[in-house]
Amino acid sequence: MTNRVLVLNGPNLNMLGTREPEIYGSDSIADVENLVRARAAIHGFEVDFLQSNHEGDLIDALHRGRTDNVGCVINPAGLTHTSVALHDAIKASELDVVEVHISNPHTRESFRHHSFVSPVAAAVIAGAGVSGYAFGIDIIAARHAQRSTPETTAAKEN
Repeated sequence: MTNRVLVLNGPNLNMLGTREPEIYGSDSIADVENLVRARAAIHGFEVDFLQSNHEGDLIDALHRGRTDNVGCVINPAGLTHTSVALHDAIKASELDVVEVHISNPHTRESFRHHSFVSPVAAAVIAGAGVSGYAFGIDIIAARHAQRSTPETTAAKEN
């Protein structure tokens, strides 16, 4: 059984710490990775990270990660509101996916209020700052543990 978690970050998140700090805070993408690695280690997980400004890279990572990861934490950024293709890739991956947003999109412009990702996510965390990533790891760990209990395993075998 794998002990890997995929963490994906969409467009412009490479600019964390410098882009609109009043909305996104001062933590960099490297700070987010350090936070996630520390939280994942508590659960015995290793983490694969990808930040891309290109939709296809994120889709390809979901396809590759399908069999090698117990789940995925994704901040799709602007693709949240536009990408049916990302929705379809998440669904096809069959991974437990936690959608994370540093800010709360529902308190911002109206075009940010709709998510194509939320309907295929196991959970959504919005407005918790970068801590949302750590919470996402906790959710993945809890769901993985639930699937791995002796009762769950026995039910699958019967």
